[in-house]
Amino acid sequence: MSKVLELNQTQEQSLGLIFHYADTKGLELIDLKDLRAVVAFLVSDQGKPELKGIGGLSTVTAGVILRALTAFEQQGASEFFGEPEFDTGEFLRTAADGRGLVSVLELPAVQDKPQLFSTFLMWLLADLYNDLPEVGDLEKPKLVFFFDEAHLLFNGASKAFLASITQTVRLIRSKGVGVFFVTQTPKDVPSDVLAQLGNRVQHALRAFTPDDAKALKATVKTFPRSAYDLEELLTRLGTGEAVITVLSEKGAPTPVAATRLRAPQSLMGPVAAADLEQAVKSSPLWSRYAEPVDRESAYEKISAEQAAAEARAEAAAAAAEAEKQAKEAEKEAVRAARSAPKPDPSLAEQVVGSGLFRSLARSIGTQLGREISRSIFGTARKRR
Repeated sequence: MSKVLELNQTQEQSLGLIFHYADTKGLELIDLKDLRAVVAFLVSDQGKPELKGIGGLSTVTAGVILRALTAFEQQGASEFFGEPEFDTGEFLRTAADGRGLVSVLELPAVQDKPQLFSTFLMWLLADLYNDLPEVGDLEKPKLVFFFDEAHLLFNGASKAFLASITQTVRLIRSKGVGVFFVTQTPKDVPSDVLAQLGNRVQHALRAFTPDDAKALKATVKTFPRSAYDLEELLTRLGTGEAVITVLSEKGAPTPVAATRLRAPQSLMGPVAAADLEQAVKSSPLWSRYAEPVDRESAYEKISAEQAAAEARAEAAAAAAEAEKQAKEAEKEAVRAARSAPKPDPSLAEQVVGSGLFRSLARSIGTQLGREISRSIFGTARKRR
Protein backbone atom coordinates (compact mmCIF):
# COMPACT_ATOMS: atom_id res chain seq x y z
CA MET A 1 0.00 0.00 0.00
CA SER A 2 2.87 2.38 0.75
CA LYS A 3 4.32 1.72 -2.69
CA VAL A 4 0.97 2.29 -4.34
CA LEU A 5 0.43 5.57 -2.49
CA GLU A 6 4.04 6.66 -3.17
CA LEU A 7 4.73 7.37 0.51
CA ASN A 8 8.16 8.21 1.89
CA GLN A 9 9.77 6.27 4.72
CA THR A 10 8.22 8.35 7.52
CA GLN A 11 4.76 8.17 5.96
CA GLU A 12 5.17 4.44 5.39
CA GLN A 13 6.00 3.95 9.08
CA SER A 14 2.94 5.99 10.02
CA LEU A 15 0.78 3.83 7.75
CA GLY A 16 2.20 0.74 9.44
CA LEU A 17 1.24 2.25 12.79
CA ILE A 18 -2.30 2.79 11.52
CA PHE A 19 -2.59 -0.85 10.42
CA HIS A 20 -1.18 -2.00 13.77
CA TYR A 21 -3.74 0.07 15.68
CA ALA A 22 -6.61 -1.22 13.53
CA ASP A 23 -5.46 -4.80 14.06
CA THR A 24 -5.23 -4.49 17.85
CA LYS A 25 -8.64 -2.77 18.10
CA GLY A 26 -10.46 -5.23 15.87
CA LEU A 27 -11.15 -2.64 13.16
CA GLU A 28 -11.29 -4.57 9.90
CA LEU A 29 -9.70 -2.72 6.97
CA ILE A 30 -11.64 -4.24 4.10
CA ASP A 31 -11.86 -1.33 1.69
CA LEU A 32 -10.41 2.14 1.26
CA LYS A 33 -13.16 3.93 3.17
CA ASP A 34 -12.22 1.82 6.21
CA LEU A 35 -8.61 2.96 6.01
CA ARG A 36 -9.65 6.59 5.51
CA ALA A 37 -11.98 6.41 8.51
CA VAL A 38 -9.23 5.08 10.79
CA VAL A 39 -6.74 7.76 9.66
CA ALA A 40 -9.28 10.55 10.20
CA PHE A 41 -10.22 9.15 13.62
CA LEU A 42 -6.62 8.95 14.86
CA VAL A 43 -5.98 12.65 14.20
CA SER A 44 -9.28 13.75 15.74
CA ASP A 45 -9.58 14.98 19.33
CA GLN A 46 -11.27 11.72 20.22
CA GLY A 47 -8.63 9.50 18.64
CA LYS A 48 -5.35 11.25 19.45
CA PRO A 49 -5.03 9.72 22.95
CA GLU A 50 -5.26 6.24 21.40
CA LEU A 51 -1.74 6.41 19.94
CA LYS A 52 0.08 8.07 22.82
CA GLY A 53 1.45 4.78 24.10
CA ILE A 54 2.90 3.63 20.76
CA GLY A 55 3.71 6.91 19.02
CA GLY A 56 1.55 9.63 17.59
CA LEU A 57 0.37 10.40 14.09
CA SER A 58 1.03 13.93 12.90
CA THR A 59 -1.75 15.85 11.22
CA VAL A 60 0.54 16.64 8.27
CA THR A 61 1.36 12.97 7.65
CA ALA A 62 -2.28 12.00 8.00
CA GLY A 63 -3.20 14.69 5.47
CA VAL A 64 -0.69 13.31 2.96
CA ILE A 65 -2.07 9.78 3.37
CA LEU A 66 -5.67 10.95 3.04
CA ARG A 67 -4.90 12.96 -0.11
CA ALA A 68 -3.06 9.98 -1.60
CA LEU A 69 -6.04 7.73 -0.82
CA THR A 70 -8.41 10.18 -2.50
CA ALA A 71 -6.28 10.31 -5.64
CA PHE A 72 -5.99 6.53 -5.55
CA GLU A 73 -9.78 6.13 -5.45
CA GLN A 74 -10.23 8.56 -8.34
CA GLN A 75 -8.16 6.15 -10.44
CA GLY A 76 -10.80 3.48 -9.86
CA ALA A 77 -8.71 1.64 -7.30
CA SER A 78 -11.62 1.16 -4.91
CA GLU A 79 -12.83 -1.71 -7.12
CA PHE A 80 -9.73 -3.70 -6.19
CA PHE A 81 -10.69 -3.70 -2.52
CA GLY A 82 -13.70 -4.87 -0.58
CA GLU A 83 -15.61 -8.10 -0.58
CA PRO A 84 -16.10 -10.72 -1.81
CA GLU A 85 -12.33 -11.12 -1.86
CA PHE A 86 -10.96 -12.90 -4.90
CA ASP A 87 -9.85 -16.42 -4.08
CA THR A 88 -6.57 -17.08 -5.88
CA GLY A 89 -7.41 -20.78 -5.66
CA GLU A 90 -9.76 -20.14 -8.60
CA PHE A 91 -6.68 -20.30 -10.83
CA LEU A 92 -6.33 -23.99 -9.92
CA ARG A 93 -9.79 -24.96 -11.18
CA THR A 94 -10.06 -27.82 -13.64
CA ALA A 95 -12.63 -28.72 -16.27
CA ALA A 96 -15.08 -31.61 -15.86
CA ASP A 97 -12.68 -33.98 -17.63
CA GLY A 98 -9.80 -33.02 -15.32
CA ARG A 99 -7.95 -30.73 -17.71
CA GLY A 100 -6.69 -27.41 -16.45
CA LEU A 101 -8.27 -24.09 -17.34
CA VAL A 102 -6.58 -21.02 -18.82
CA SER A 103 -7.50 -17.89 -16.86
CA VAL A 104 -7.03 -14.55 -18.59
CA LEU A 105 -6.81 -11.68 -16.12
CA GLU A 106 -7.39 -8.50 -18.09
CA LEU A 107 -6.27 -5.27 -16.43
CA PRO A 108 -6.41 -2.61 -19.15
CA ALA A 109 -7.51 0.11 -16.73
CA VAL A 110 -4.43 -0.21 -14.52
CA GLN A 111 -1.65 -0.95 -16.97
CA ASP A 112 -0.81 2.74 -17.04
CA LYS A 113 -0.66 2.79 -13.22
CA PRO A 114 2.53 0.87 -12.42
CA GLN A 115 2.21 1.10 -8.64
CA LEU A 116 -1.27 -0.43 -8.59
CA PHE A 117 -0.45 -2.96 -11.32
CA SER A 118 2.68 -4.26 -9.63
CA THR A 119 1.15 -4.40 -6.17
CA PHE A 120 -1.88 -6.32 -7.39
CA LEU A 121 0.23 -8.90 -9.21
CA MET A 122 2.52 -9.32 -6.24
CA TRP A 123 -0.53 -9.86 -4.05
CA LEU A 124 -1.57 -12.75 -6.29
CA LEU A 125 1.78 -14.49 -5.86
CA ALA A 126 2.01 -13.77 -2.13
CA ASP A 127 -1.51 -15.07 -1.51
CA LEU A 128 -0.83 -18.29 -3.43
CA TYR A 129 2.44 -18.73 -1.59
CA ASN A 130 0.70 -18.44 1.78
CA ASP A 131 -2.15 -20.82 0.89
CA LEU A 132 -0.50 -23.59 -1.11
CA PRO A 133 1.28 -26.49 0.61
CA GLU A 134 4.91 -27.38 0.02
CA VAL A 135 5.21 -29.98 -2.76
CA GLY A 136 8.90 -29.78 -3.70
CA ASP A 137 10.11 -30.03 -7.30
CA LEU A 138 7.14 -31.37 -9.27
CA GLU A 139 7.55 -32.86 -12.72
CA LYS A 140 4.67 -30.69 -13.88
CA PRO A 141 3.67 -27.51 -12.00
CA LYS A 142 0.16 -27.01 -10.63
CA LEU A 143 -0.04 -23.50 -12.02
CA VAL A 144 2.00 -21.26 -14.31
CA PHE A 145 1.74 -17.46 -14.41
CA PHE A 146 2.64 -15.41 -17.47
CA PHE A 147 3.01 -11.74 -16.52
CA ASP A 148 2.77 -9.61 -19.65
CA GLU A 149 4.30 -6.11 -19.67
CA ALA A 150 6.51 -7.23 -16.79
CA HIS A 151 8.45 -3.96 -16.77
CA LEU A 152 5.40 -2.37 -15.12
CA LEU A 153 5.99 -4.69 -12.19
CA PHE A 154 9.37 -3.16 -11.42
CA ASN A 155 8.95 0.53 -12.32
CA GLY A 156 9.83 2.64 -9.30
CA ALA A 157 10.27 -0.44 -7.13
CA SER A 158 11.91 0.06 -3.74
CA LYS A 159 14.67 -2.18 -2.41
CA ALA A 160 12.23 -3.78 0.00
CA PHE A 161 9.81 -4.55 -2.83
CA LEU A 162 12.54 -6.06 -5.01
CA ALA A 163 13.71 -8.20 -2.12
CA SER A 164 10.12 -9.35 -1.58
CA ILE A 165 9.49 -10.33 -5.20
CA THR A 166 12.89 -12.04 -5.46
CA GLN A 167 12.11 -14.15 -2.42
CA THR A 168 8.59 -14.93 -3.68
CA VAL A 169 9.80 -16.02 -7.14
CA ARG A 170 12.50 -18.17 -5.58
CA LEU A 171 10.32 -19.88 -2.98
CA ILE A 172 7.03 -20.23 -4.84
CA ARG A 173 8.48 -22.93 -7.07
CA SER A 174 8.39 -25.31 -4.11
CA LYS A 175 4.61 -24.71 -4.02
CA GLY A 176 4.28 -26.04 -7.56
CA VAL A 177 3.88 -22.61 -9.21
CA GLY A 178 5.89 -21.39 -12.18
CA VAL A 179 6.35 -17.74 -13.18
CA PHE A 180 7.18 -16.25 -16.58
CA PHE A 181 7.89 -12.55 -17.02
CA VAL A 182 7.04 -11.28 -20.51
CA THR A 183 8.77 -8.05 -21.53
CA GLN A 184 10.69 -6.43 -24.37
CA THR A 185 14.18 -6.75 -23.00
CA PRO A 186 15.83 -8.50 -20.03
CA LYS A 187 16.87 -5.03 -18.88
CA ASP A 188 13.32 -4.55 -17.65
CA VAL A 189 13.75 -7.28 -15.03
CA PRO A 190 16.16 -6.67 -12.12
CA SER A 191 19.24 -8.90 -12.10
CA ASP A 192 18.36 -10.43 -8.73
CA VAL A 193 15.05 -11.62 -10.18
CA LEU A 194 16.62 -12.76 -13.46
CA ALA A 195 19.02 -14.92 -11.46
CA GLN A 196 16.06 -16.93 -10.14
CA LEU A 197 14.65 -17.70 -13.60
CA GLY A 198 15.54 -20.92 -15.40
CA ASN A 199 13.77 -20.77 -18.77
CA ARG A 200 14.48 -18.15 -21.43
CA VAL A 201 12.56 -17.45 -24.64
CA GLN A 202 14.24 -14.51 -26.34
CA HIS A 203 12.69 -12.96 -29.42
CA ALA A 204 14.39 -10.48 -31.71
CA LEU A 205 16.28 -7.48 -30.35
CA ARG A 206 17.01 -4.50 -32.54
CA ALA A 207 19.97 -2.16 -32.09
CA PHE A 208 18.96 1.16 -33.58
CA THR A 209 20.62 3.36 -30.96
CA PRO A 210 23.80 3.18 -28.85
CA ASP A 211 21.63 2.32 -25.84
CA ASP A 212 20.03 -0.53 -27.81
CA ALA A 213 23.49 -1.83 -28.70
CA LYS A 214 24.51 -1.83 -25.02
CA ALA A 215 21.30 -3.65 -24.09
CA LEU A 216 21.97 -6.24 -26.80
CA LYS A 217 25.49 -6.92 -25.53
CA ALA A 218 24.24 -7.18 -21.96
CA THR A 219 21.53 -9.65 -23.02
CA VAL A 220 24.00 -11.87 -24.88
CA LYS A 221 26.16 -12.10 -21.75
CA THR A 222 23.23 -13.51 -19.76
CA PHE A 223 22.95 -16.60 -21.98
CA PRO A 224 25.00 -19.79 -21.54
CA ARG A 225 27.97 -20.20 -23.86
CA SER A 226 26.77 -21.10 -27.34
CA ALA A 227 27.99 -21.99 -30.78
CA TYR A 228 25.75 -19.24 -32.13
CA ASP A 229 26.87 -15.69 -32.62
CA LEU A 230 24.02 -14.52 -30.43
CA GLU A 231 24.68 -10.83 -30.95
CA GLU A 232 24.10 -11.27 -34.69
CA LEU A 233 21.41 -13.95 -34.39
CA LEU A 234 19.17 -11.92 -32.08
CA THR A 235 19.08 -9.02 -34.53
CA ARG A 236 18.12 -11.31 -37.45
CA LEU A 237 15.22 -13.14 -35.84
CA GLY A 238 11.86 -12.69 -37.55
CA THR A 239 8.26 -13.04 -36.42
CA GLY A 240 7.68 -16.27 -34.52
CA GLU A 241 11.39 -16.99 -34.13
CA ALA A 242 13.31 -17.07 -30.85
CA VAL A 243 16.36 -18.46 -29.11
CA ILE A 244 15.52 -20.71 -26.17
CA THR A 245 17.33 -22.18 -23.19
CA VAL A 246 15.67 -24.13 -20.36
CA LEU A 247 16.79 -26.02 -17.30
CA SER A 248 17.76 -29.63 -17.82
CA GLU A 249 16.69 -32.50 -15.57
CA LYS A 250 19.81 -31.81 -13.51
CA GLY A 251 18.84 -28.17 -13.11
CA ALA A 252 21.54 -26.83 -15.43
CA PRO A 253 20.79 -24.48 -18.38
CA THR A 254 20.61 -26.29 -21.73
CA PRO A 255 22.54 -25.00 -24.76
CA VAL A 256 20.86 -22.19 -26.69
CA ALA A 257 18.63 -23.33 -29.53
CA ALA A 258 17.32 -21.15 -32.37
CA THR A 259 13.65 -22.06 -32.73
CA ARG A 260 10.63 -21.24 -34.85
CA LEU A 261 7.49 -21.15 -32.72
CA ARG A 262 4.19 -22.63 -33.83
CA ALA A 263 1.70 -19.92 -34.66
CA PRO A 264 -1.03 -19.60 -31.99
CA GLN A 265 -4.44 -20.92 -33.06
CA SER A 266 -6.35 -18.09 -31.43
CA LEU A 267 -7.45 -14.55 -31.99
CA MET A 268 -4.45 -12.23 -32.24
CA GLY A 269 -6.26 -9.16 -30.99
CA PRO A 270 -8.60 -7.85 -28.31
CA VAL A 271 -11.88 -9.63 -27.67
CA ALA A 272 -15.00 -7.68 -28.60
CA ALA A 273 -16.67 -6.05 -25.58
CA ALA A 274 -19.97 -7.90 -26.16
CA ASP A 275 -18.23 -11.28 -26.41
CA LEU A 276 -16.21 -10.56 -23.29
CA GLU A 277 -19.31 -9.57 -21.31
CA GLN A 278 -21.14 -12.70 -22.44
CA ALA A 279 -18.20 -14.91 -21.45
CA VAL A 280 -17.95 -13.28 -18.03
CA LYS A 281 -21.67 -13.57 -17.25
CA SER A 282 -21.79 -17.20 -18.36
CA SER A 283 -18.91 -18.10 -16.04
CA PRO A 284 -19.78 -20.14 -12.91
CA LEU A 285 -17.84 -17.52 -10.95
CA TRP A 286 -20.24 -14.73 -11.91
CA SER A 287 -22.72 -15.48 -9.12
CA ARG A 288 -19.90 -15.49 -6.56
CA TYR A 289 -18.22 -12.19 -7.44
CA ALA A 290 -20.80 -10.10 -9.30
CA GLU A 291 -22.44 -8.47 -6.28
CA PRO A 292 -20.26 -6.55 -3.79
CA VAL A 293 -20.74 -7.17 -0.07
CA ASP A 294 -20.34 -4.33 2.43
CA ARG A 295 -20.37 -5.87 5.90
CA GLU A 296 -19.59 -4.09 9.16
CA SER A 297 -15.95 -3.05 9.31
CA ALA A 298 -13.81 -0.17 10.55
CA TYR A 299 -15.85 2.54 8.80
CA GLU A 300 -19.15 1.39 10.28
CA LYS A 301 -17.71 0.83 13.77
CA ILE A 302 -16.01 4.23 13.93
CA SER A 303 -19.09 5.96 12.50
CA ALA A 304 -21.29 4.31 15.13
CA GLU A 305 -18.89 5.27 17.93
CA GLN A 306 -18.68 8.85 16.72
CA ALA A 307 -22.48 9.05 16.45
CA ALA A 308 -22.78 7.73 20.02
CA ALA A 309 -20.16 10.24 21.22
CA GLU A 310 -22.00 13.06 19.49
CA ALA A 311 -25.27 11.92 21.09
CA ARG A 312 -23.62 11.86 24.52
CA ALA A 313 -22.17 15.32 23.93
CA GLU A 314 -25.54 16.65 22.81
CA ALA A 315 -27.22 15.12 25.88
CA ALA A 316 -24.59 16.64 28.18
CA ALA A 317 -24.96 20.01 26.47
CA ALA A 318 -28.75 19.81 26.80
CA ALA A 319 -28.47 18.94 30.51
CA ALA A 320 -26.04 21.81 31.09
CA GLU A 321 -28.34 24.20 29.25
CA ALA A 322 -31.33 23.00 31.29
CA GLU A 323 -29.38 23.49 34.52
CA LYS A 324 -28.31 26.94 33.39
CA GLN A 325 -31.89 27.89 32.57
CA ALA A 326 -33.08 26.59 35.98
CA LYS A 327 -30.50 28.73 37.78
CA GLU A 328 -31.47 31.75 35.70
CA ALA A 329 -35.14 31.17 36.56
CA GLU A 330 -34.29 30.92 40.27
CA LYS A 331 -32.32 34.17 40.16
CA GLU A 332 -35.14 35.85 38.29
CA ALA A 333 -37.62 34.72 40.95
CA VAL A 334 -35.43 36.17 43.72
CA ARG A 335 -35.09 39.46 41.86
CA ALA A 336 -38.85 39.56 41.26
CA ALA A 337 -39.56 38.92 44.94
CA ARG A 338 -37.27 41.76 45.97
CA SER A 339 -38.74 44.25 43.56
CA ALA A 340 -42.39 43.34 44.21
CA PRO A 341 -44.44 46.19 46.00
CA LYS A 342 -45.27 45.55 49.70
CA PRO A 343 -49.03 45.29 50.60
CA ASP A 344 -50.75 48.07 52.66
CA PRO A 345 -50.70 47.35 56.45
CA SER A 346 -53.95 46.36 58.19
CA LEU A 347 -55.71 48.58 60.79
CA ALA A 348 -54.18 46.59 63.66
CA GLU A 349 -50.72 46.87 62.08
CA GLN A 350 -51.24 50.62 61.64
CA VAL A 351 -52.24 51.02 65.30
CA VAL A 352 -49.37 48.89 66.57
CA GLY A 353 -46.91 50.66 64.37
CA SER A 354 -48.01 54.17 65.32
CA GLY A 355 -45.79 56.41 67.47
CA LEU A 356 -48.50 56.94 70.11
CA PHE A 357 -48.90 53.21 70.56
CA ARG A 358 -45.17 52.71 70.89
CA SER A 359 -44.91 55.58 73.45
CA LEU A 360 -47.82 54.18 75.47
CA ALA A 361 -46.31 50.72 75.35
CA ARG A 362 -43.01 52.07 76.67
CA SER A 363 -44.77 53.99 79.45
CA ILE A 364 -46.81 50.96 80.50
CA GLY A 365 -43.78 48.79 80.32
CA THR A 366 -41.77 51.12 82.54
CA GLN A 367 -44.54 51.44 85.17
CA LEU A 368 -45.16 47.70 85.07
CA GLY A 369 -41.48 47.05 85.51
CA ARG A 370 -41.31 49.21 88.62
CA GLU A 371 -44.28 47.49 90.21
CA ILE A 372 -42.76 44.07 89.56
CA SER A 373 -39.40 45.11 91.02
CA ARG A 374 -40.98 46.49 94.22
CA SER A 375 -43.00 43.32 94.63
CA ILE A 376 -39.91 41.14 94.32
CA PHE A 377 -37.77 43.15 96.75
CA GLY A 378 -40.59 43.93 99.26
CA THR A 379 -40.75 47.61 98.56
CA ALA A 380 -44.18 47.77 97.07
CA ARG A 381 -46.40 50.60 98.14
CA LYS A 382 -48.77 49.91 100.97
CA ARG A 383 -52.35 50.39 100.22
CA ARG A 384 -54.14 52.72 102.46
